[in-house]
Amino acid sequence: MTDQFQLTDEQREIQELARRFTADRITPFAAEWDEKHIFPRDTIKAAAELGFAAIYVSEESGGIALGRLEAALIMEAMAYGCPSTSAFISIHNMASWMIDRYGDPDLKARYLPDLVTMDRLASYCLTEPGSGSDAAALKTRAVRDGDEYIVTGSKQFISGGGENEVYVTMVRTGEEGPKGISCLVIDKDMPGVSFGANERKLGWHSQPTRQVTFDQVRVPVANRVGAEGEGFRIAMTGLDGGRLNIGACSLGGAQRCLDEAIGYVKDRKQFNKAIADFQATQFTLADMATELEASRALLYLAAAKVTADAPDKTRFAAMAKRLATDTGSAVVDRALQLHGGYGYLMDYPIERFWRDLRVHSILEGTNQVMRMIVGRDLLR
Repeated sequence: MTDQFQLTDEQREIQELARRFTADRITPFAAEWDEKHIFPRDTIKAAAELGFAAIYVSEESGGIALGRLEAALIMEAMAYGCPSTSAFISIHNMASWMIDRYGDPDLKARYLPDLVTMDRLASYCLTEPGSGSDAAALKTRAVRDGDEYIVTGSKQFISGGGENEVYVTMVRTGEEGPKGISCLVIDKDMPGVSFGANERKLGWHSQPTRQVTFDQVRVPVANRVGAEGEGFRIAMTGLDGGRLNIGACSLGGAQRCLDEAIGYVKDRKQFNKAIADFQATQFTLADMATELEASRALLYLAAAKVTADAPDKTRFAAMAKRLATDTGSAVVDRALQLHGGYGYLMDYPIERFWRDLRVHSILEGTNQVMRMIVGRDLLR
């Protein structure tokens, strides 16, 4: 009976490959990236050599065509070293997958070869200054002019803004609401594309975040992903996988902090004995480990449902994202508490994970929106 809950040999090999890459190329450098706000483009490009830039892009398009569980394993492993960098790679994967899944052959041929190798990096542009949780209210408009769209508007909180070369962008081509939204691929060097200042963020310091502005940008109709009016549906299907990945990033970061806390409490002595010997410490660690495993089990189940295109995939992705991100933050917070004053210092990694994981409850749909999705699905 337990076999159904075990990873396959191939999945374990993928997980181990990602763990080795993280140990060699991410963990030793993540603190410096955070402190100095370094965007580790070379490291991110090295991940592409393992196929991690196109995890669920089809083999025909140069990807490795894995499922969402395998993607979650990779993101979780990389987040053990740096959640910010892992999340950035997740966003690139989501944008590349949208082009592969919904783009026509010409669009895929023009963009995917460079995205698969990360010679070009991709951002996902949905959120606007005036439309966050209410994504269907977006105002960025694309007006058809012959073989081009003229795009005007702005996008907010864009990971990779100003650094990335490709922007998979949701725009309004028709009526108000979700049915009037389409998806365009916009290049960084198209005239009229500009970027705001790099946002000064609590965490995620290893990746740039900027506003992206479109001022009468002429985008070929050939750069449309899918048909007119399909953009919102495309965006939402992309978010199912994005939510799983960001949940996996929380699991990886929380696991790192649990491991750090276990090592710390064994060495730290108070009242003439290791604080690991106190029952209160043991109970705290037990709760952290239990909640983390429960979140992991739900996330892996949700990943299997998204891969299988199950009817309840969106509800399970929302449930898993909500639980994994809330649990991840709670586990890291308790790890910081177990470190005492030292947990608050940058000499230890805990405070960085505490900062990085906090945004996971907001992006890819706030956890309040996740509850709305689950509740509405239960009551329909």
